[in-house]
Amino acid sequence: MRKTIYALTAAALVFAAAPAHADAKASDGRVGLSVRGKGLRVTSAGAHMDGHGTGVRARLITYTPKGYRSELTGWKDATPVSAALTKMSMVSWKWAGKGRAFEHGTKLCVEFNIVAGEPCAVIHR
Repeated sequence: MRKTIYALTAAALVFAAAPAHADAKASDGRVGLSVRGKGLRVTSAGAHMDGHGTGVRARLITYTPKGYRSELTGWKDATPVSAALTKMSMVSWKWAGKGRAFEHGTKLCVEFNIVAGEPCAVIHR
């Protein structure tokens, strides 16, 4: 059974997803990524960024095992969320049916328009 764990810290609300076959890694403390799926198929992805702001948008990008970069989605507006004194912007994507298939070793990353860092999840069998 897959679970999503929510932990509230002083700096940010951090997701720690227990995806079937993807390793979520944050590149820094300001941006996070959560990926869910099974095998080489991803059913949903979510991302967060510390702080609120106007015009905060995010998109998903991929890096193939051979190093090719591609934009998986277009820019999507993030929703501001508050939890106690913590403020963040969140965005999510879902794929219907069995999800979206990826090649073994593909990196699924999120990119925000106003902050550096691209946390990635490696999709593997």
